[in-house]
Amino acid sequence: MPATTVDAEREYDPERFAAHGVFRTERSKTVCGYFEPGQFIPVHAADSDVTIVVQDGTGIVRDGQEEHEVAPGSVVTVPAGRERGVRADDGRLEAVLVTSPPPTDAEHEPVRQGLRNDEFDPSN
Repeated sequence: MPATTVDAEREYDPERFAAHGVFRTERSKTVCGYFEPGQFIPVHAADSDVTIVVQDGTGIVRDGQEEHEVAPGSVVTVPAGRERGVRADDGRLEAVLVTSPPPTDAEHEPVRQGLRNDEFDPSN
């Protein structure tokens, strides 16, 4: 059984959010996400459910057209097919993200585009 901690995986990237994969099967994928202030996962829609558990810091999670303010202990699930994104507030944000099933490479193209263009919501 794979086991780790948020502390053991912690590594920040000054250029963009850092995602450290800790577990993956055909049915699910778990990553620890580390965000510097203002960093984000761009808004995108994937054919997978995602659950985000905030460990430290504050930010927002986009769920369709709603934005949920999150803090340590927050748990937000966004159903498959709905737009989602994560953005840190003015401090660092650490979260565990579980997707089921794992998104495809093609579904992550809007994420890559948003990061290239420094846009949280590339559809705007």
